Amino acid sequence: MRRADRLFDIIQVLRLARTPLTAAAIAAELEVTPRTVYRDIAALQGSRVPIEGAAGLGYVLRRGYELPPLMFTDEEVEAIALAVRLLPRTGDPALIAAARSVLTKLAAAMPDALRDRMASPAFHVSLRGVPAPPAVDLSEIRSAIREARKIRIEYVDGNGTASHRTIRPIAMEYYVAATLVCAWCELRDDYRHFRADRIVSAQALNEEFRDLAPALLAGWAELTRANSA
Repeated sequence: MRRADRLFDIIQVLRLARTPLTAAAIAAELEVTPRTVYRDIAALQGSRVPIEGAAGLGYVLRRGYELPPLMFTDEEVEAIALAVRLLPRTGDPALIAAARSVLTKLAAAMPDALRDRMASPAFHVSLRGVPAPPAVDLSEIRSAIREARKIRIEYVDGNGTASHRTIRPIAMEYYVAATLVCAWCELRDDYRHFRADRIVSAQALNEEFRDLAPALLAGWAELTRANSA
């Protein structure tokens, strides 16, 4: 691990800590020796990073400290660039726009060298993927998932049979061939996956299911694990 990366990681570990951390605890987290942590903390304190504490007592980072320009490893920069460039394959216009915004914000906070690597990664991502659904706004469905709000949909299955359903949306699954809305279907009284391109219309309702959302999501996750085993 580069020293610059290690110094950044120490700041991150201390930012997330709720109580003072000893050098031994930080060393275990970063897989280095306590001696290295003592030396690095002394260097950070010498650079006016507001780390308070002492050997044997533990260290804390003063609240409100803002990190310097973002530092990433080469692998992290490539991972971010690749993930953002894969998003167009989801066919979700709002997520695609959000990804561009994320890149812009990250680039603004990066040193010039990392910014250049982010803008011109040494790989290419195929744009082949699922098209945006013609009749439903995926951002509205994702909003309903966040707010645990029911949706009334008109759906046409693979045989062309139409139905009207009230669903409790809990997750989205993005595949190359289709985007699925994962939900509890009140008509079937069970979990169902609905292809976004077969949803003819969708209307978010004022009725919420916040109290049930965690259990529904946990049940769906367990079912998904069982089916993939």
